[in-house]
Amino acid sequence: MISVLVPESVRRLDRKEISVRLEACPTLPSLSSINKALQGLLFAEQRFSAQISEIIRRDPSLTSRLLRLVNSVYYGLTTPVNSIEEAVFYLGIRQIRQLMTVTPIIEDFQKLSGKCDFPWREFWQHCIGTAILTREIYSSVESPTDESDYVAGLVHDMGKIVMAYSFPVHFAEIHRQAQPGDRELIELENEILGIDHAELGALYLERHHLPELMVKSARFHHDPAKADGMEPLIASVQIADLLMRNAKIGCSGNFVEVTRERCMAASGWQVLFPNKHEADQAIARASLHRSLERLPSVLEGLV
Repeated sequence: MISVLVPESVRRLDRKEISVRLEACPTLPSLSSINKALQGLLFAEQRFSAQISEIIRRDPSLTSRLLRLVNSVYYGLTTPVNSIEEAVFYLGIRQIRQLMTVTPIIEDFQKLSGKCDFPWREFWQHCIGTAILTREIYSSVESPTDESDYVAGLVHDMGKIVMAYSFPVHFAEIHRQAQPGDRELIELENEILGIDHAELGALYLERHHLPELMVKSARFHHDPAKADGMEPLIASVQIADLLMRNAKIGCSGNFVEVTRERCMAASGWQVLFPNKHEADQAIARASLHRSLERLPSVLEGLV
């Protein structure tokens, strides 16, 4: 094993010290009443564009993302859209639900990540792109009934945000050494800090009594076979994460190159397609390839 040269000022911590610092990391604020009201409308049997638009109008951040997305290259509209009602018409219920989900979570993430110099915009793109691909992959084996698959992809790297907030000096050193791309991030985190981002994220989410789905996504997105009872969903997160890194869309903070062969050999494929023919996987892969081609334009509109 390669030894890690760490400045004397960056001391590896034990679990007790890590736990004390984790206690001081603030909780994610609950979703605002605006988003709860919007969710109620979106899931209602009768959805009225004017009502949805009025609720969106009360949230400047959501409004901004909505208009950026509909005017992105992805939609290719010849005339810019300036009306919320028109944007709701073009985007549709599914995209609005995803915007509704991502906006408060990303804002909460940003509050925790301000202590460290890091390509955060590209990191948010990685998280949102992983969420979008997670839904597409999971939909090939299950029919989602809510946004849980999307949220699982969105929060899979929560531990990196917590690390930046609670251990900024260690975080900076880890990512300084990660830049050459010759060491896996998890190895560096365990050697320099004493815990990796997967376990740190899970501990944080557990501490704040967040759903088991989110905890397992954080803890097992590198090893989905261990996600007892949620293997297919967490396998979808694993594959989505690897595909994002392979396509170099956004930045996860892990600079080790991910080849297409590594993506295709990921353990998650066996979890998702244990008894199916190669043709089933080939169809899923072709669909994902098309999604990856359009994803940069979608993310430009979201982040």
